[in-house]
Parts: sequence; C-alpha cells; structure tokens
Amino acid sequence: MTDEIRPNEKTDGIDRRGFLECMAWAGSGVLWTIAGGVLSSKTFAQAATDNGSAAIRKGDLHFAQISDSHIGFNKPANPDVAGTLQSAIAKINALPVAPEFLLHTGDITHLAAAEQFDTSTQLLSSANAGRVFYVPGEHDVSGDNGKLYRERYGKDAIGDGWYSFDKNGVHFIGLVNVMNFSANGLGTLGGQQLEWLEKDLKAHRSSTPIVVFAHIPLWMVFPDWGWGTSDSAQALTYL
Repeated sequence: MTDEIRPNEKTDGIDRRGFLECMAWAGSGVLWTIAGGVLSSKTFAQAATDNGSAAIRKGDLHFAQISDSHIGFNKPANPDVAGTLQSAIAKINALPVAPEFLLHTGDITHLAAAEQFDTSTQLLSSANAGRVFYVPGEHDVSGDNGKLYRERYGKDAIGDGWYSFDKNGVHFIGLVNVMNFSANGLGTLGGQQLEWLEKDLKAHRSSTPIVVFAHIPLWMVFPDWGWGTSDSAQALTYL
C-alpha cells in the first residue's frame, strides 16, 4: 500500500479516502480521563509514556474509545482489519490504568454481516476494559436498516439505538446519526431522537459532566466529506 495521501485539488490537498487509509495503519485509539469533571484525552501511545501515565493516574474515571474497525473489509487500504483491531486491543491491555469501559463509535463491521459482528465481539472480549458500549456507523446498518446491529448491541436502547447511562457522576449519551442522511450527505438525528435527548438532559443538573458520542461528529468538521450532522444545532442547544 502506498503511503501517499492522494490529493484533492478542489480542497486542500487531501481527500477523505486518503485520510481514512492513513488512519487504518495505526490500530490505535484514545484513552479519556475525567478529573474534577474535566475531560482530557491521550492516544494509547501517549498514555504509555511516564508523563502520560502520571497524568492518567490522577483521574477519577477512565474509558477508552475506538472506532471504524470495519471487520470484513479486505481491500489494499487495510487487508488485515482484524489484526488492526487486535493491535488496538493489545494497546488497551497495556494501558497504565485499566479503562472502566470501552466505547466503540461505529463502523464495527464493513457490511453488517452476522459473521462480521461475531468476529468483532469475539476479538473485543479480550480487551481489559469492562463493558463495551456501541453506537452504529453507516456500515453497521446497511442492508437491513440496522436490525442485526440492534439485536446484537441495542436491546436496551431506544428507537434506532440511542441510549444514556451514568458512571461515577458522569452522564453518557450515545446518539445515532447514520440511519437517514440529508440531501447533502450529512448525518441526521431526527425529531424522535431530539425529543428524547431534550427530556434526557432535563433530568440532569447543569453541573453534571456530560459526554456525548456518535459516529458522525455533531459539529461541522468537514461538510464536503459528510463529516457533520444536519440537525445537530438543535441538539447542542439542549447541552
């Protein structure tokens, strides 16, 4: 595989596919630490250093995040996605502090096939990170409108798979913005989910630390690549 990012002359010299190919090499993720209600993050590599380890140990809550494992993908960009996921798991297991849980923020599989979900679940069972919480990516809901994903990971969720939970005084909210895309290719939350989100947040004080996670960003990171959520402005007002 070439290590060159293919340019996009219409933008800034980098295209979405090239960026994702580079991300596929790393097999890494992020360790999040909450200390005094303030959230900070370190890559797994940063967390393994002496300075990173010292900072992490001062935290009140630690959780890990990975994304886009795309189990079932086998093209030249990454012919061994299972190996990449195993590499990420090895880094989780080597962290100086074991995470309370793991967030997988979508595209668990590449084609939402039962055997791909099985492989992902089997591999992640070896992660020293307690429970795994999921939200779907668009590849996890293709073909069956998310039916198999919800059977595997959304039994206690609402609607298309959104939910919330509390841990150590922190409120976590998992949102789904990959079921219906807007005309310009952006993710959407939809009225039902927005209504639920407003009610969920009203039950918590403004001083409560809140972590929101979804597959597609809730702010307009790069609309030309579909990295944004068309109706997120309303969701953000609730926050």
